[in-house]
Amino acid sequence: MKGKLPSKFPPGPEPGALDGVFSPFRRDPLTFLTNAAREYGDIVGLRFLHYRTYLISHPDYIEDVLVNHPRKFVKGRVLQANKRLFGNGLLTSEGDFWLRQRRLAQPAFHRTRIGSYGETMVRYTEQMLEHWSHGQEVDAHQEMMQLTLNIVGKTLFDADVAGDAREIGKTITMLLDFSSDFRRLIFTPKWLPTPRNIQTSLAIRRLNKIVFRMIAERRASGRDAGDLLSMLLAARDEDGSRMDDKQLRDETLTLFLAGYETTANLLAWTWWLLATHPEVERKLHAELDGLLAGRAPAMDDLPRLPYAGHVLTESLRLYPPAWGMARLAIEDHEIAGYPVPAGTGVAIAQWVVQRDPRWFEAPDEFRPERWEGDLQKRLPRFAYFPFGGGPRQCIGNMFALMEATLVLATVAQHFRLRMMPNQQIVPLASITLRPKNGVAMRLESRRGAKTNLNTAVAAINRI
Repeated sequence: MKGKLPSKFPPGPEPGALDGVFSPFRRDPLTFLTNAAREYGDIVGLRFLHYRTYLISHPDYIEDVLVNHPRKFVKGRVLQANKRLFGNGLLTSEGDFWLRQRRLAQPAFHRTRIGSYGETMVRYTEQMLEHWSHGQEVDAHQEMMQLTLNIVGKTLFDADVAGDAREIGKTITMLLDFSSDFRRLIFTPKWLPTPRNIQTSLAIRRLNKIVFRMIAERRASGRDAGDLLSMLLAARDEDGSRMDDKQLRDETLTLFLAGYETTANLLAWTWWLLATHPEVERKLHAELDGLLAGRAPAMDDLPRLPYAGHVLTESLRLYPPAWGMARLAIEDHEIAGYPVPAGTGVAIAQWVVQRDPRWFEAPDEFRPERWEGDLQKRLPRFAYFPFGGGPRQCIGNMFALMEATLVLATVAQHFRLRMMPNQQIVPLASITLRPKNGVAMRLESRRGAKTNLNTAVAAINRI
């Protein structure tokens, strides 16, 4: 909302003279939003230049926006500003167009189809482990990015993207780093030839080249691989028309990026948490060793690995890849007695709510055991919501959890990941929550100190 304040505006931080509360938010959004909610309550009034936003942190208020009145709100300004990257895909589209695209994509994420992906997930993880050896130093975040990129390319688009993985990973990292500067993202005109705008345009062009190539190859082959791309290529509107390449690009790129970025972040945070909580790691190893005894995990094993599930659930609580979301009111509404005129922003932060002491004892501590005894069923519906909620809940949540569990079970049977010294693990809150400088770790084999073939050859060559 621009201009005059509503007649009744929630209390909140005093705005600065130049840009409201944007500067402290931009410096550290996680700390700023946490402090605002703790100091001013479950609904906080924020002023960003001429814009007015309500930060809501009570599960009931969040449910009201996301579930009870979803048609009164659209995606927020940050995602709208990212349409250059995501186009008009599921992440950014609205209304009837979004509903149509969601229905087209949904069959690829049905439980039976996702179940068929499990073997591929484990196979790609085992291929990664063939290049790991005892004593090797790795960046756990980069390793997980590479792995999940290969998995999503194969399982969702039946494409082997290993040759493109390095380029895609580097490009996406740069674009997400750019997206962490919300002020520049929203207020810098996209047509202005700044160095960052030029770099962004070139990066998106590189991504488009890869995605359009995948689409062209599939069109030329006429092959139905039974994957999402095949379904989208075959999908027809009510009038019989098909999606053009631009629509296919938007949906493909949205799901391609979301399918690996969020899971890679979840796994990176999980390896760090396990390394800093050895008692949790020991309990996880005991569960894996007792059930699997060294064999590869399979889909049927997942219900029998409850502690592995608790580890990931707790990791998602503390470090949710989707750390916050925003909505923009397109109709007048009311929250907690405060008017929400059309044009007002609504901010919701999983990071804040999922660390609220009202819902979680010792909320900043990593305690997977807290989820034993069906805690989630006893919580308010939106006290824990790492994948969002309502009709726009993440379409790939089952895919992500299955992938993370299979990767965790496969890797943890063979290796412990130990923290390298003298590093500070800092969360970077951009479109997703990533470890800002990576997570440097040393591999420790659980099967004895062994070296892989590449390491042995390299050692011989140095003699």
